[in-house]
Amino acid sequence: MVNEKEQNEYPKHIAIIMDGNGRWAKQRGLPRSKGHRSGVDAVRRTVEACAELGIEVLTLYTFSTENWRRPSSEISWLMFLIKKFLPKEIRKMNSNNIRFLTIGRIEMFPIDVQEVIAKAIKKTEKNNGLKLCLAMNYGSREEMVTATRKIIADIQNGKLVVDQIDKTVFGHQLYTAEFPDPDIVIRTSGEMRLSNFLLWQSAYAKIRITPVLWPDFDKKDLVEAIEDWRSEKVADENR
Repeated sequence: MVNEKEQNEYPKHIAIIMDGNGRWAKQRGLPRSKGHRSGVDAVRRTVEACAELGIEVLTLYTFSTENWRRPSSEISWLMFLIKKFLPKEIRKMNSNNIRFLTIGRIEMFPIDVQEVIAKAIKKTEKNNGLKLCLAMNYGSREEMVTATRKIIADIQNGKLVVDQIDKTVFGHQLYTAEFPDPDIVIRTSGEMRLSNFLLWQSAYAKIRITPVLWPDFDKKDLVEAIEDWRSEKVADENR
């Protein structure tokens, strides 16, 4: 764990678009399911590293609203991975003081998957270390539309007037209202796009694209991203 002085030099929130599981498997002549399975190991490594470094929030793009377009067999496998591995991680999260959270439309998942997620949230809710947030059935455009509908409803109910609407009011209606905006958004596999992930929240984030495929991502890659962010931050402060 870093000391208090060092902690002030670290990002508070890191968000990651975990891309490349399928390509990783294809390169090895394996089914895509094996790539997703190895991606789970990369999640573990990254969570452990963030907890060790004292990062406040880690948001992982786990399942997008567009992922429903994938073959049903692949979707079923992803749901299976959630059911299989999330319950096993609860004890480890508690021992490491990690709080588990989600953003997105979880209510659209199968009931048994929803129950597993709810249990993990409940059993870690008192932890005050790293907040591990999985973006599941998440899409930033839909998030912003939902926020707009909430604001309109508040106006109609007399809780808000139009002139009160500003960036802060809008931000409080987003799924991430309790989090600081991400300092770094990392995308693995080399793709140069955000893919509908935290579009509002990432307005001033450092975007880091790495060619590393997600199953190969490790602490070294994470630290490199953080050091790049820190160097840029120091340069900005010295201008």
